[in-house]
Amino acid sequence: MTGDVLERLTTAGVSVWLDDLTRDRLADGSLAALVRSRRVTGATSDPSMLAKSLCDSPFYAGQLDDLAHRSVRAEQALRLVTTHDLRWACDILRPVHEATGGADGLVSVGIDPRLAHDAEATLAEARELWRVTGRANVMVRIPATDAGLTALSACLAEGINADATLILSADRYDLVADACFEGLERAHRAGLPLAGISSVASFLVGRIDSAVDTLLDREGTLEARAMHGTAAVSGARLAHERHERIYRGARWRALAALGARPQRLLWADTAVRNPAYHDTRYVDRLVTRGTVNAMPPATLQAVADHGSVVPRRWTEETYDDARRLLGHLQWFGIDHGELVLRLESEALKQADDSWHQLLDALTLALDKDRQTP
Repeated sequence: MTGDVLERLTTAGVSVWLDDLTRDRLADGSLAALVRSRRVTGATSDPSMLAKSLCDSPFYAGQLDDLAHRSVRAEQALRLVTTHDLRWACDILRPVHEATGGADGLVSVGIDPRLAHDAEATLAEARELWRVTGRANVMVRIPATDAGLTALSACLAEGINADATLILSADRYDLVADACFEGLERAHRAGLPLAGISSVASFLVGRIDSAVDTLLDREGTLEARAMHGTAAVSGARLAHERHERIYRGARWRALAALGARPQRLLWADTAVRNPAYHDTRYVDRLVTRGTVNAMPPATLQAVADHGSVVPRRWTEETYDDARRLLGHLQWFGIDHGELVLRLESEALKQADDSWHQLLDALTLALDKDRQTP
């Protein structure tokens, strides 16, 4: 993997995170190699990848065999398996975390999405994950539902690093930023040092284009086709506009004076689904300083191989163009606000389904080991 493109991305102020945290990548040294080469500075976990790895990877076999013979139930086994990998990944990324003063070198891991509408249960789960992991560079991923935002504030108030996810619009990002500020303000009142608290806001990119393009295809016109692939990047840029505006405000200046670290926007769901699009689309078009791009392995490889990193400062014209393009969707009967609400619901259901698949895969693996003489 040539480093030139990824180095240019880093130089442009974008943190490259790997959206893949399985024991294979930890055990074979590939994550450590990417970290040592300074091409990757963080990681996120994906339940569907873990489910596949649990079934196919030899690296889980010994632990699963022990858990099976101890009659450990699937949910408890999942906690033990994931915290083992999480500590391992955090230790690999610890030098980055220390070298950047805690700004990078983070590992984001999701908690049970079935708790997404229960703030107290989400907070309790986040506290437990933070406690059992025992690593300063772990980050708890929390869906940005109304209840999740309450839990997000509470986590940051207690000094727990947090990743607000399932963000698909600038309006939702506004709520996330407000919850972040509230948590940091509470942390300060509790006497916690704000410099040690990190947070990201994960904006899901690719699924927006997939949904909008499907609706545009129903129109079947050249004008509709010309709008293909414009919604996702436009929505992301408008979220960034809100971010820039919020962090120029007095509320942030007061927190910054206390040593607070800004919450960064993280571009997630960056794999390109449409084969007609360039496979590095959601990296090349979202290069802006102070952001994170979490890429699955195939996207990371594609960017390293043939990505086109051209650093540009996004201006008012950039944001006006994005607003104009999203506004054009109404010409084709697409209400962007209603679409985002539907996609938020679908994304949460997908997270639920992935979690169930992960538990099913683990149950099958444990049952298989119990039946082995």
